[in-house]
Amino acid sequence: MRLMSLYALKPRFQNLLRPLTVWLARHGVTANQVTVAAAAGSVAVGALAALRFPNTSLFLLIPVWLFVRMALNAIDGMLAREHGQKSTLGAYLNELGDVVSDIALALPFLVMPAFAAADVWLFALMAVIVECAGLIGPLAGASRRYDGPFGKSDRALAIGAFALWIGAGGTVDEIGLGIWRVLIVLSVVTAIRRVRAGIAEASRARVDANVN
Repeated sequence: MRLMSLYALKPRFQNLLRPLTVWLARHGVTANQVTVAAAAGSVAVGALAALRFPNTSLFLLIPVWLFVRMALNAIDGMLAREHGQKSTLGAYLNELGDVVSDIALALPFLVMPAFAAADVWLFALMAVIVECAGLIGPLAGASRRYDGPFGKSDRALAIGAFALWIGAGGTVDEIGLGIWRVLIVLSVVTAIRRVRAGIAEASRARVDANVN
């Protein structure tokens, strides 16, 4: 059975944002500016939610920002590809910005007494490892891997759901902790799948090169 990720829905989301992207390009907004704004906003929102504890209502900012961040990520990609703004700096900013944002939006859960610090740190660490597993693809002779089942968009959905629940006054019980740990396991599975898919793709490319 093929394991799907929310990443597969990205093209539809981009189509909705394309008119706004065209407007931004016409007014001089660059892909790199959008990328930096997405990372800076994630750090600011994560810090605000954590530093204002025990006022957990500010966790409601996280799901709102995650939707904005998802839109910004789609926009910066379209600005780069469709408006001639691709650059080496942009490639670095895009990947590093995603990692910074993932960490910044996961670590606020450290302030919640119900969460074990090790679980929160492990979730954040696996987010980095999953993205690294995808990034290594080109170094190994494969493409950038986006295999699921728990990629960037899926992490955003999960973090947003937890933050929404906490911000609305919900408590994290054993079931919630169990779900969090399942997500960590899914991250491990995702990293493994990306490595395997990258190896298989690189192997096929070498075979094709030898045949030709």
